[in-house]
Amino acid sequence: MKPSETQLLEQEFGMTGVPMPSGLAVNRRDFFKTLGSGVMVLYLAPAALAQEAGRAGGRGRGGQQVSDQISAWLHIGEDGTVTVFTGKTEVGQNIRTSLTQAVAEELRAPVSAIKMVMADTDLVPYDMGTFGSQTTPQMASRLHRVAAAARETLLDTAAEFLKAERASLTVADGKIFRTNANKNEAVTFGQLTKGQKITKAVSDSTPITPAAKWTIAGTSVPKGEGRDFVIGRHKYSSDMKLPGMLFAKRLRATSFGAKVVSIDTKAAEAMDGVKVVRDGDFIGVIAPDSMQAEHALNAIKVEWSAPGDQPSSANIYEYLRQNVAAGGGGRGGRGGGAAPAGAGGNEPAVAPGADHTLKQTYTVAYIAHTPLEPRAAVADWKEDKLTVWTGSQRPFGVRTELAQALGIPEERVRVIIPDTGSGYGGKHTGEAAVEAARFSKATGKPVKVVWTRQEEFTWAYFRPAGVIDITSGVRNDGTLTWWDVANYQSGPGALQSPYRIPAGNQRSAFYQTRAPLTIGSYRSLAAAANHFAREVHMDELARLLKMDPLEFRLKNVADARLSAVFEAAAKAFGWGDAKPAAGHGFGIAGGTDKNSYIATCAEVLADTASGTVKVLRAVTAFDCGAVVNPNHLKNQIEGAMMMGLGGALFEAIEFKDGMITNPHLADYRVPRFTDLPKMEVVLIDRKDIASAGAGETPIVGIAPAVGNAIFDATNIRLRSMPMAPNGLKA
Repeated sequence: MKPSETQLLEQEFGMTGVPMPSGLAVNRRDFFKTLGSGVMVLYLAPAALAQEAGRAGGRGRGGQQVSDQISAWLHIGEDGTVTVFTGKTEVGQNIRTSLTQAVAEELRAPVSAIKMVMADTDLVPYDMGTFGSQTTPQMASRLHRVAAAARETLLDTAAEFLKAERASLTVADGKIFRTNANKNEAVTFGQLTKGQKITKAVSDSTPITPAAKWTIAGTSVPKGEGRDFVIGRHKYSSDMKLPGMLFAKRLRATSFGAKVVSIDTKAAEAMDGVKVVRDGDFIGVIAPDSMQAEHALNAIKVEWSAPGDQPSSANIYEYLRQNVAAGGGGRGGRGGGAAPAGAGGNEPAVAPGADHTLKQTYTVAYIAHTPLEPRAAVADWKEDKLTVWTGSQRPFGVRTELAQALGIPEERVRVIIPDTGSGYGGKHTGEAAVEAARFSKATGKPVKVVWTRQEEFTWAYFRPAGVIDITSGVRNDGTLTWWDVANYQSGPGALQSPYRIPAGNQRSAFYQTRAPLTIGSYRSLAAAANHFAREVHMDELARLLKMDPLEFRLKNVADARLSAVFEAAAKAFGWGDAKPAAGHGFGIAGGTDKNSYIATCAEVLADTASGTVKVLRAVTAFDCGAVVNPNHLKNQIEGAMMMGLGGALFEAIEFKDGMITNPHLADYRVPRFTDLPKMEVVLIDRKDIASAGAGETPIVGIAPAVGNAIFDATNIRLRSMPMAPNGLKA
């Protein structure tokens, strides 16, 4: 049974019927609500969920369900070109290619004949957004069905066109063939459709090709339009240019929660071609070029109010424990109101049936998404219609934001999403789009807004910081008997342990807290934090029992797919074949999320004298069901591993007195080429299991595997991410 849209939103953003901080913007006039000075979180009300779930129409119009008509999703031109429409966005994960493969597979058409039209709210059916690793399990499966329905319709039409028995026809290479004793007869798709719409509905009973029989899906089809990316021809939102376009900059507060006390804009207004825009708290400048806009912004003299007392990165974990939001608790039958002082509340001094009880606390810092392309948008009003080009993961969500911010019907707003220079869950909202639209409305001309890196680091939302308490019990033979976990703020994703624990002896709770920074979705959501805590804790238990960490996990694994990835990663890594050299350490970790399974082994070089930590090798085994594109899947996994190293070792947002104190790449450490370990990916291709998404889960294994390897090398146990922002000496 497929999850509903509301369930998907809950899975992605941790909604549990209580306010939950998130970067998601769903049909709301006020996306962020201030909970005290500088404290901003997003609320998603049940009514808003219902409103968003009810949107759609054949081409994204409001008031109807998403269309089941083939023509809403697919069109075949007279020249045989197959145009496919989807609301999904390309953010570097190569879904343009994988979705093309789905259609080509079912239509029996060449990949080169298929053109994807993506994320244009005037052209494509409504889509909730590109997040939660849902493109493959949901959109790809839908397009498989749509293309299969189109194929069956074409066969019916060809039978009549060729005056042939339908059973005598075959489909291949964008044509339908009939073989008889005298000759092969063929008709192209274009000859059959004559460019007209295919008006039939898609039926759930339409047969689709099983993965075991795939010939196009399941292969390493090259990246769609790959040459344009390599030679720089491909355009992103930040590349957009329109005739007569102006450039705008918004005035930002010096600290979170600060308000304008006094302002003098005379110097900016005196500049040639500059227009100052002021609408309440929205203040900015418009100029003929971005440099002049920057100069004009700097010419504004403004006095800001003091930000007031706010927590800092130095005391954030204590703050989170002490600031559980009212009603912001609880899963597993507990939570709500005040948070417990311990791991899960009322945990026993000695876990039932255990020979050993272990209680530890793990923490994760706020980190930034650091996309290659900061937020950017171009807005253009033509008569009474607004068109905005912007980088986002939610085109229809941004359309709603624009309509509400400007007080106009959604039918008068068109949002076009060019390929976006990465998002990692950080571009669900449309701040730059709204800013560009307000500036454009003020001047009557197209206006471009591109955030600086400092703006991106300060005014975008962050991956939540969190505190995770675990109390566990284990027998001398390595059998887990008790598991109690509580997560403060970082989220409930993958909080439940996948290991075998006696019924009634596993408890988990998530406690939402008041957040000093704006927080939202990040690649894998809370799964990375919760896997880090659990897999480091599992390593601690194995060491306590003097058991091999792999043996201990396999003894307690309840899922054959999880066992398989552990065994595959260990085999490729050579786990147990030899002991690590002096100063080296081996670590292993794994888990499951979003119906995919991962295990990662890592080798590190850790020098306690110099404080140096270097990840030398990382091997990941991954099972996401039937593999759609092996090369692109490996790219996704390697990218996730590399990205995960940043949060594992050194990425952390630092803040004090309502200000981000490291808002530049010179101060915020992301992985570099010199950090790149030797990486190996082992794909477990399960043709018997439906394909799951792979954009998120591969990131969750690297941090705990590295942490466990550091302990193996040094006997130093690190329980906070980042583990070594300034090396081991710190």
